[in-house]
Amino acid sequence: MSERPRVTIEYCPRCGWLLRSAWLAQELLTTFQAELAEVALVPSAQSGTFRIQVNDAVVWSRQSDGGFPAAAELKRRVRDLVAPGRALGHLDPTDKVGGTEP
Repeated sequence: MSERPRVTIEYCPRCGWLLRSAWLAQELLTTFQAELAEVALVPSAQSGTFRIQVNDAVVWSRQSDGGFPAAAELKRRVRDLVAPGRALGHLDPTDKVGGTEP
């Protein structure tokens, strides 16, 4: 059996992004409690950094993705790596009653 993935949220403490990082960590831990080994909050030495990784795969970077992720978008990106077949319920626009989209 493979190890459960580790999520790292690297944030700029000088920018005041600890609370946003902690909230996103809580969202991920609540949604993926059976799939994730841990979510680590890592203060960055570089100003302006906000990056989220699953193991070595970057799932969000403030620099390349622009700004901060909405919780639903972040959950979809993490889900695609840690539990690709799993539906996210109301957060997943492709998860419709009867399996069809409008």
